[in-house]
Amino acid sequence: MPYYRQLGAIPHKRHTQFRKPDGSLYAEQLFSTEGFSNDSSLLYHCHPPTAIIYTDAPVDAMPRIAEEKMLQHRCFEGFHIRPEKDFLESRKPVLVNGDCQIVLAAPAESMKDYFYKNADADEMIFVHEGSGVLRTMYGNIPFSYGDYLVIPRGTIYQMDFTGSDNRLFIVESFSPIRFPNKYLSRYGQLLEHSPYCERDIRPPLDLKTVDEKGDFLIRTRKKGRIYGIHYGHHPFDIIGWDGCCYPFAFSIHDFEPITGRVHQPPPVHQTFEGHNFVVCSFVPRLFDYHPLSIPAPYNHSNIDSDELLYYVDGDFMSRKNVTRGMITLHPGGIPHGPHPGSVEKSIGARETRELAVMIDTFHPLMLTVEALKIENPGYTMSWVE
Repeated sequence: MPYYRQLGAIPHKRHTQFRKPDGSLYAEQLFSTEGFSNDSSLLYHCHPPTAIIYTDAPVDAMPRIAEEKMLQHRCFEGFHIRPEKDFLESRKPVLVNGDCQIVLAAPAESMKDYFYKNADADEMIFVHEGSGVLRTMYGNIPFSYGDYLVIPRGTIYQMDFTGSDNRLFIVESFSPIRFPNKYLSRYGQLLEHSPYCERDIRPPLDLKTVDEKGDFLIRTRKKGRIYGIHYGHHPFDIIGWDGCCYPFAFSIHDFEPITGRVHQPPPVHQTFEGHNFVVCSFVPRLFDYHPLSIPAPYNHSNIDSDELLYYVDGDFMSRKNVTRGMITLHPGGIPHGPHPGSVEKSIGARETRELAVMIDTFHPLMLTVEALKIENPGYTMSWVE
């Protein structure tokens, strides 16, 4: 995170005595996802966050790779992922590489009996359907349709859903998820040409200190396994924190589109970035206003990257037969573009109402067994007149 936040009670100076009303010390914890060399926060616990009372046997959670290498356009019906009660069991990785994993989930119930910590990856959870509260050790973040929830690795959290109809599009990143450098000043402020600003970022609020002893299960993901680690104190026993590393929400509806006289390239839609991938938001916007403009995107050769598009809502003028939750994958190495007839049809259109999330990866994505279960096999040849 590029800016400083403070919530709750903290001492005047870091790494100094900070005592409870009974005279005992609060336990200070440095939280950072890149050692001591980047953004961090300091959290103050009622009890040391190290009191493990016992552990469960680990459970294998590695994605099952079905196709490691391929060169053809693919399509997947994301809403064909069946709902499951448990949050972790509902998460189905569909496309993966060494930099990130693309996961679909349809959890039907809130996380009640355990907490979750991803020790491998930052998470970006896009809320396609559903609402609720993301409860974290930093405080609470309400969420609803269209929200990106960005959660630094190592954050302990619970998803508390309002109802049972929930659809999530998740990116697990093995590098920190950041705001694009092109939007930032040298000191980290979002610049005037950025399509969003700090006012749009929703940090944790409503910090509630839970000072309880007991048996608290934190399911922790590490190297493709989930470990059940039981702690003797509630993980949300934080009296206060400050710093620049924390979870936050950003709504795709607050993304301000950049338009021009002629068709603008995909980088104008960039929202976040990680190592070897970017995240873009396609939102309702006015089309190009040159008198001879062609609103439909031009054919292009994505030689350097795989392009994944997750369709959220609206009318997609460059694609036929689009469904909500559909994923299209256009691998690096072959060109792609609008479906036949889409270019001519787009001429004269004033605006688009499309809503989608795009992931461009600079290393090829591999298909999992779960992806093949929801594949639309006719997509590959859908450019044939």
